[in-house]
Amino acid sequence: MFLPLYDSNKIAHIERPFVNYGLIVVNLAVFALQWAGGQEGLFYGHITYGMIPAVVNGAVEGPAPWLPDQVSIFTYMFLHADWLHLLSNMVFLWVFGDNVEDAMGHVKYLVFYVACGILSGLAHLVLFPDSLGPLVGASGAVAGIIGAYLILYPKVRVFVLNRLIVTFPLALPAWMVLGLWVATQLFYVFIWGDDGVAWWVHLGGVAAGALLVVVFKRREVGLWGR
Repeated sequence: MFLPLYDSNKIAHIERPFVNYGLIVVNLAVFALQWAGGQEGLFYGHITYGMIPAVVNGAVEGPAPWLPDQVSIFTYMFLHADWLHLLSNMVFLWVFGDNVEDAMGHVKYLVFYVACGILSGLAHLVLFPDSLGPLVGASGAVAGIIGAYLILYPKVRVFVLNRLIVTFPLALPAWMVLGLWVATQLFYVFIWGDDGVAWWVHLGGVAAGALLVVVFKRREVGLWGR
């Protein structure tokens, strides 16, 4: 699996992607608050604000009576299981989110990000309605950004690192880097099986992003790198 470092895609329509920066800061801040409480803090956050399908469906009583169960379809996307989970999502958000925000504008990008997170969470809810495990992570929303980037900028060069092959950055087209990421999700869903990771959330996010980007992008921004 390639680790993206940066791309050659320049911002053209906005001065700074401050919404993307803000999303990264919020994710880091939320995890820092959880981490301050140790394992108990992480567990409390996941159970209280993570999306538990059986709770959202009303089959099981929620852990926080003062919080509407359906709110977790939004709050789950700002929680993470551990530092690796958090940083892997933030790296992808940092490398690819700025250009998607540039292609949409600040407000539309924020709505797009949240919509992808909600839709990918709903995909998990539909497929696993009786699950008692809390869904956490920005993976669905970030997967939406990956889907949008693939539709907008498939030919842009992305500099990646893979220590299994070389120890220096390689410049590869986005369709290869992100296409391999999507293929990996498909592999885990259909071949590897259930290993506790919500792979369907990733695929739901990619599909949502690839479809919604057509509606959310600026008129002057073309598709497929045109």
